[in-house]
Amino acid sequence: MGRVIVVTSGKGGVGKTTSTANLGTALALLDNSVVAVDADVGLRNLDIVMGLESRVVYTSMDVIEKQCELKKALVKDRRVDGLMVLPASQKNNKDDIQPEQMKAICDKLRTMNDFVLVDSPAGIERGFRNASAGADEAIVVTTPDVSAIRDADRIIGLLQNAEIEPINLIINRFSPQLVGNGSMMDQADVLDILNIDLIGVVPEDSGVITSTNRGIPLVYEEGSPSAQAYMRIARRLTGQRIPIPNLENKGLFSNLVNWFTKKR
Repeated sequence: MGRVIVVTSGKGGVGKTTSTANLGTALALLDNSVVAVDADVGLRNLDIVMGLESRVVYTSMDVIEKQCELKKALVKDRRVDGLMVLPASQKNNKDDIQPEQMKAICDKLRTMNDFVLVDSPAGIERGFRNASAGADEAIVVTTPDVSAIRDADRIIGLLQNAEIEPINLIINRFSPQLVGNGSMMDQADVLDILNIDLIGVVPEDSGVITSTNRGIPLVYEEGSPSAQAYMRIARRLTGQRIPIPNLENKGLFSNLVNWFTKKR
């Protein structure tokens, strides 16, 4: 049975969909069978980031409404063996899908694949409940800024209440230079606030926008710092022990740790 991992965040725009696309591709490059599920009904983006939008015919809603079989809705990525995408419907909204329906899809996909990565919409409403319904594990993506971390803290609480574990953290768009001059929170500060296991730090990378526009995940670019970070995260997900760089550089934001009350 494969692992179902919801990739989520409290705040939008922190790189959650980009992380899903790159982790899915990286896991496939490591010889795993992977399905990336777009759970953002009404605002489908995962297929665009992965460069597969022109090949979408059916969606998860068509599967739920029994307009097609699940296998028929899966879009194969021809660049790497073992990678598929299940697109979301653009003409429906999040209330048209029930959590138990998404869980049924994930349960079926796990019987056919090593990993099922569910790209969750941002926020804590129905879209999040749908995306997390079938998940065993979670990856929370955040950028090292106050509003994103506060929203991530809320999401972590909801995941823990749903007894989804383990919950791992990706710190995205991390800049050692900004940490050094006191303009960005230190990695250790983020961990003190969120109090979950860190699975990877993805550095700020100007190639992300180009990659997204081209529909080619960064992990195909071997020289990209972000690509290397995502490959390391994928290897950790498969059980490999790879050290995570730890930038202990306390800056201006260290005192913000005390602003957060941990209720967990």
